[in-house]
Amino acid sequence: MFTKKKPTIAVLTSGGDAPGMNAAIRAVVRSAIAREMKIFGVYHGYNGLIDGKFEEMQLRSVSDIMQKGGTMLYTARCPEFCTQEGIDKAVKMCYRYGIDGVVTIGGDGTFRGAGELSAAGVPCVGIPCTIDNDIACSEYTIGYDTAMNTAMRMVDNIRDTVQSHDRCNIVEVMGRHAGWLALNTGISCGASVVLVPEIEYDFDRDIHSKITSTFGTGKHHFIIVAAEGVGGLDEIAKQIIDKTGMEVRTTVLGHIQRGGSPTVQDRVYATEMGYRAVELLSEGKGNRVVAIKDGKMVDYDLNEALAMKKPFDYELFEIAHAVSI
Repeated sequence: MFTKKKPTIAVLTSGGDAPGMNAAIRAVVRSAIAREMKIFGVYHGYNGLIDGKFEEMQLRSVSDIMQKGGTMLYTARCPEFCTQEGIDKAVKMCYRYGIDGVVTIGGDGTFRGAGELSAAGVPCVGIPCTIDNDIACSEYTIGYDTAMNTAMRMVDNIRDTVQSHDRCNIVEVMGRHAGWLALNTGISCGASVVLVPEIEYDFDRDIHSKITSTFGTGKHHFIIVAAEGVGGLDEIAKQIIDKTGMEVRTTVLGHIQRGGSPTVQDRVYATEMGYRAVELLSEGKGNRVVAIKDGKMVDYDLNEALAMKKPFDYELFEIAHAVSI
């Protein structure tokens, strides 16, 4: 793939931000420089690829960033890149800067864009980075561990006041289509009920009966953790009030889960994935996505990866239900 004396690659972040993105950028930049490559940072995701927001990166360009949340390259959605005209503009800009390959850091939408760019002649390697852990080809995505720990701490704080007032609090965590964050947060916080979009719930069976049976054991405060994709939390709260007379609050944790200093796990995985992405491009391999399988670093064809389906951990969900008595 590389024919010039000094290969040139670029790195961008796209879609929702996640803790660990900066660690991945750092790894890509320094791995590229170590291989005597020229490396550009692209600002504002695919928008920057279209508009030519490129900056050549040096070793010190990425100093002291891995402990920070967010992304130093900024991120954005890019509707224009979903059009053929937008893709053509991006390809022309890559040719103008002599880009031989691009490392794209983000989720499914980012990878679909990378696939389009690869098909248009600019090889790409994707790094899975989303707090939802919903990339089917990888057991783990950068940002997931930090988001879980952030949500856990917030729910722990909420529990203090819930217990003091004998209340019920329904806490919404992120996860529009995936319940991984809700499931693990709920288990780690001892939630009475966990609601996820993968499993349809019945109010009387899964919520009301759980609350009334737990009342009988002497407990009078409850935490319900729900993924945002479940929806209807105000209606659930109203039903609990009507059927039990309890005081109920709803709390939406929102984007606080996306921020904060990444955990050790997120920093280490981000570094490994960034290094592997550059290694793949240096070997002339594009249209790939780096992933974790059985705890090991692997890579897949982008199209194959996007076609995969991630099975939900129903056994862990059953465990959560069994111990929340």
